Amino acid sequence: MSQPSGTEGRSELALVALGANVTSSFGTPAETLAAAIDRLRREGIVIRAISRFYATPCFPVGAGPDYVNAAISVQTTLDAADFLKVLHEVEAQFGRERVERWGQRTLDLDLIAFGQKIAPDVDTFEHWRALPADLQKMRAPDQLILPHPRVQDRAFVLVPLSDVAPDWRHPVLDRSVTEMLSYLDRDDIAQVRPFE
Repeated sequence: MSQPSGTEGRSELALVALGANVTSSFGTPAETLAAAIDRLRREGIVIRAISRFYATPCFPVGAGPDYVNAAISVQTTLDAADFLKVLHEVEAQFGRERVERWGQRTLDLDLIAFGQKIAPDVDTFEHWRALPADLQKMRAPDQLILPHPRVQDRAFVLVPLSDVAPDWRHPVLDRSVTEMLSYLDRDDIAQVRPFE
């Protein structure tokens, strides 16, 4: 896979959440995550930090086997849109099919944050952040929303992120990863367990 155009310019720190809950051609979910991180490296993405791997209950409950989740921080000179294309290309190489929202996945690579970028604007971000839970499963944005509008709600994202970027501050909520984690229910956090 060749790097998209636009690789010259200022380097940006990006945060990516990884997840898998079904076997891929690369192996178990944990083996798949490790292989995906290696693939990103071979595509020229500079990996700055890798979280521990975590076992987490499937979300939503009953949608499939439990997940293995992780997070990475990376340095890239790509813009956010081109970086997202790289993530989607790697997902496709690992057999990801976008059939069912929140369905079972061989590999999920979610762009959580791109420095302090807000995209496309605060109002659109706030629309998706405030979307009622019953509509979240039925609707997905047709454009890149940054930061990820659900990051502050999900222990399975924040716990791994706290390994790699505890001090990253949400540009809209003005809370660090550590602070956002402190607002979550203790039981939700306890369900995110180091993978053995």
